[in-house]
Amino acid sequence: MTVPPVGPPVDLRSDTVTRPDARMRAAMARAEVGDDVLDGDPTMRALEAKVSGLLGTEDALWVPSGSMGNLIALCVHLERGDRFLAPDRAHILDLEAGTAAWLAGGMPRALPWTTGPGVPALSDISRAVAPGGPYFALRDRLLCLENTHGAAGGTVTTASQHRRLVAAAHDSGLLVHLDGARLWNAASALGVAPAVLAEGADTVQVCLSKGLGAPVGSVLAGSAEFVRQARRVRKMLGGGVRQGGVLAAAGLVALERQDRLAVDHEHALLLAAGLADRGWKTAPPQTNIVVVPVDDPAGTVARLRQVGILTLPTDSGVRMITHCDVSRHDIIRTVNTFPPPA
Repeated sequence: MTVPPVGPPVDLRSDTVTRPDARMRAAMARAEVGDDVLDGDPTMRALEAKVSGLLGTEDALWVPSGSMGNLIALCVHLERGDRFLAPDRAHILDLEAGTAAWLAGGMPRALPWTTGPGVPALSDISRAVAPGGPYFALRDRLLCLENTHGAAGGTVTTASQHRRLVAAAHDSGLLVHLDGARLWNAASALGVAPAVLAEGADTVQVCLSKGLGAPVGSVLAGSAEFVRQARRVRKMLGGGVRQGGVLAAAGLVALERQDRLAVDHEHALLLAAGLADRGWKTAPPQTNIVVVPVDDPAGTVARLRQVGILTLPTDSGVRMITHCDVSRHDIIRTVNTFPPPA
């Protein structure tokens, strides 16, 4: 017999399920706005300037989603038929509905996790780049990095690893785009500024609607010329906004909350340690993603849902992501509710 849940569900499916709090909603309500497509929105522009400053780039552009931000970068960087490289199971390869090929016209190549979870080796990059040849040979143009790497369990690429990967790509004649949807988490885990983890990348995408708690929005950053081109592509994709300051205001409040990501990481460590104490083979997470290996991921997720714990299945386990709407009490409840190993 299923034990009914005590209290509201604990939603650990993603850090995208967060809801704007009263302060964020108030900022949205009083935002100064304009028509961003026609002549600009002052609050939107303030957000873009703030993010470009945090990342050390010339300019930035708000986009509705991280997937659109990544797609715009591919559209600007690639010509149709160009190949791009990315770590195996990167979001841009597996979780963006194939738009890299369908709309950007790019041919993907996955790089193995040679250096560590989610991180290729420098030699993987140089070996993957086509050495040239006849006109019909492949043309490699771009390396896409991801920090943190979601499918690897929120693993972090360090600043030194990032610099070496960027240098190897540039030495091979490649541009570099960084999918930094959770770059804020990586910076928090390493205790460095976000700009340190974006150094040398030609373009960077960062998300505001994950752990920082905004209801929608990402920012795509790079050179002033890149942003000029990106703005046009955004419009072509239907991403032009009018009074976007209502959304940008939420993003500005979100950026003030980078320090609290450390709490999410502490909760993830508490969750992993608690499950390990109960017999599960759960490794300590680097950021806010905990993956528990189980024999029946879908069945385990269904059983947890019945008792008020919302999770998602992976290929070989159950994934749980901590965020600002999950308390320490919720973590303890999850540990105590999780079924014991068979």
